Amino acid sequence: MRKIFAAMLLLAISFGILAGCHGAVQRETFQVPEQFDTSRDYEITFWAKNENNPTQQAIYRQAVADFQELYPNIKVKLKLYSDYGLIYREVITNLSTNKTPNVCITYPDHIATYLTSDDCVVPLDELFADEKYGLGGTELRFDSPSREEIIPEFLDECQYDNQYYAIPYMRSTEACYVNKTYVEQMGFTIPEVLTWDFLWEVSEAALQKDADGNYLINGQKTMIPVIYKSTDNMMIQMLRQKGAGYSNADGDIQIFNDTTRELLYKLFEQTEKGAFNIFKRVQYPGNFFNAGQCLFAIDSTAGATWMGPDAPRIEIAPEARADFEVLVKPVPQFDTENPQMISQGPSICVFNKDDSQEVLASWIFAQYMLTYEVQTAYAQTEGYIPVTTQAQQSEGYLDYLSRAGEDNDQYYAVKIQAAQMLLENMENTFVTPVFNGSSSLRDAAGKLINNTVDAYFEGHTVDEAFVNNMFQEVNTQCHLDEIQRGPIEKQTDLGPLPAEAIALLGGLAICWIMMGALFIRKAISTKMKKL
Repeated sequence: MRKIFAAMLLLAISFGILAGCHGAVQRETFQVPEQFDTSRDYEITFWAKNENNPTQQAIYRQAVADFQELYPNIKVKLKLYSDYGLIYREVITNLSTNKTPNVCITYPDHIATYLTSDDCVVPLDELFADEKYGLGGTELRFDSPSREEIIPEFLDECQYDNQYYAIPYMRSTEACYVNKTYVEQMGFTIPEVLTWDFLWEVSEAALQKDADGNYLINGQKTMIPVIYKSTDNMMIQMLRQKGAGYSNADGDIQIFNDTTRELLYKLFEQTEKGAFNIFKRVQYPGNFFNAGQCLFAIDSTAGATWMGPDAPRIEIAPEARADFEVLVKPVPQFDTENPQMISQGPSICVFNKDDSQEVLASWIFAQYMLTYEVQTAYAQTEGYIPVTTQAQQSEGYLDYLSRAGEDNDQYYAVKIQAAQMLLENMENTFVTPVFNGSSSLRDAAGKLINNTVDAYFEGHTVDEAFVNNMFQEVNTQCHLDEIQRGPIEKQTDLGPLPAEAIALLGGLAICWIMMGALFIRKAISTKMKKL
């Protein structure tokens, strides 16, 4: 009987597999439950990132505690990471085991990769619009912002293939932190909009030395006028400012072009002069900046509390700090009439689960992270800005912005300058196209600059042959030639099986039944002979 059962089970499995191959269904919409079941208990996981910042950690924990007071039947397990890359890798590892978190803070490029796994990330369009539990929903136990109260530019960053898969959480951009004191001492007037030509002109003056080999501007042996932390952002923004190709939404790689080539020649020239260096070689630009050894440190507004001789999170010894005034400006431009600066910052996605009530509980918590209390509290930790007009225009946030310089902690002037700069330039921000492989393209953009700077220190010359060879190597290293073109593909329901397919499957089933019958007959015959 065990053998008979095994044969019939094999028959059923085979039939099921063949039928299932007709096409897995990718959920195009999420069916919002009519009512959230508050009689049940839920346990959801929330993976978040912080800059090893105790204040940010405390804000996350307070948000979880406050939410659980409103929804005591939803237990939120918070797991904190020090790096978005760690979150990304752990999510990828857990996709196949269905052990992804319920709610996750992440980046658009990462979500694009998650979406290649069927039915993994919840599409939020139906949840946005739900009258009871959507944005500004009537049944929520907190003041959720309406869709209209989310900054449109930031919400648009969360859309892929005409569907929303995330909500924005915080936004930042890159800033140029300027040593105003030293630049003006050299006789320069800092323009309203910085240009790359201005930076290189000031750098040349800053490289002048005395007879003992000390730089005139700071009296030290070290001076690197321009240090850029994120070279991927540098290349992306330069190409955007030049109107040159990077990529499009279909995944067409356009970065290996003549404009890129000319930019690399210029950066090699400035590296050769000693005017330019990068994080990969000198580490954090803020340390050089705070010591008076860098005039233009370009880094995220989310790192503003590290910038300046009075910064609350400064990493160099007091005796190494220089005395100067800091000015926060947008990144340098090529076209001052059309400034372009990258928009960045984390978003929140919800992962799909078999239980729609669990997904709804997760969505309710994700929305809570957009409330005024959470948004304003977290935005004040760095040069972030809230993603809702509800928070940006609130009395508390406006009061915070007005108190720049009252202390070097909560009201640290450079941090508030950075936030103000982004608020004034929201319409000048842009995002790069997102597709499966866009994160690899971003890596490639950084490699091109890193390799160019490395070439100088390794004794190479960056000429046409060098760049041609580098284009090929980076293309291969980042697997850009393997990127699937076109928008993110989703499997769809192909409808009922055609009659021919049904007949084929039926015939296969009959064959299996006949084989099973022969097996049973042989088994019975063998048994009778033994008797």
